[in-house]
Amino acid sequence: MRLERLRVEAYRPEHRGRWNALVRASKNGTFLFHRDFMEYHRDRFEDLSLVAIEGEDNIVALLPAARERRQDGDWLSTHPGLTYGGWVSDQRMTTPIMLQLFDLLRAWASAERIMGLRYKAMPSCYHRLPAEEDLYALFVQGAALVRQDVSSVIELGGAPAWSKGKRQPLAKARAAGVSVTESRDLEAFMEMLGEVLSAHGVAPVHTAEELAQLMAAFPDEIRLYAAGLDGRAVAFVLLFDAGQTVHTQYMASGPDGRAVGGLEAIVDHIQHTAYAGRRFLSFGVSTEDGGRVLNHGLVSLKEMFGARAVVAPTYELTFTPPA
Repeated sequence: MRLERLRVEAYRPEHRGRWNALVRASKNGTFLFHRDFMEYHRDRFEDLSLVAIEGEDNIVALLPAARERRQDGDWLSTHPGLTYGGWVSDQRMTTPIMLQLFDLLRAWASAERIMGLRYKAMPSCYHRLPAEEDLYALFVQGAALVRQDVSSVIELGGAPAWSKGKRQPLAKARAAGVSVTESRDLEAFMEMLGEVLSAHGVAPVHTAEELAQLMAAFPDEIRLYAAGLDGRAVAFVLLFDAGQTVHTQYMASGPDGRAVGGLEAIVDHIQHTAYAGRRFLSFGVSTEDGGRVLNHGLVSLKEMFGARAVVAPTYELTFTPPA
């Protein structure tokens, strides 16, 4: 099967409504691909997203992407400002059509003098339907696997039991009367998060202002949970709701929270109460140095909750511009 009159072109503002509609109707898109989310940090990236159009204006797939400038020329990266990327489509996408899309992408890149493609494939836990046609097309095109990250994911309907090292803090939280509620106290959360991350020599990806902006734009998808003890928050989890998969974007606990199992109380609430009907709970990646080094301490903490590995591959494909 091939689509007639199919073409690939750069995203334009007039595509916005149809872009967002396809994200919502897609088999593998999440709210991270909504233009309002992608554009909150548009000053940091030169957007070079693509749309695949059939006929006059029927968008059948979209590719969130940005221009990446390298010594050998400009590359297309999907997407340096997002955790994952790749072609987003609805349930009509088939493997032959995806092969056709990559042929068209190569032709577009050649005409635009784009030297190559860096493709961060989406972890399978975010697929509402099987959606790995792109991985096969990358193989056919001769793409090279250049990075492999490990994300830790709980399958909510059948996860392994928590380890003793997590059950004991949860028991402490329950005995101490720790309560878990939604919070809007971004200031307290960011202060605690900054203290936790600074101890490891890193900083949050988002600023408080950016998070406030995103939470206002996506109030149903971005939620902050707090573990409370004696009227004050002792731990926080900022959650991204991506449909069948919910993701702990940030987790932070102060000394009191660590003493009474504040984070364990929040994760238990997410897993067994607030999002018990979902399929997956993701804790994100635990790899460093381009995916070559596993942070054993970090991944062990996640696996003690019953999380297991889902890989997120990154490929590079070199194009040959016209002479």
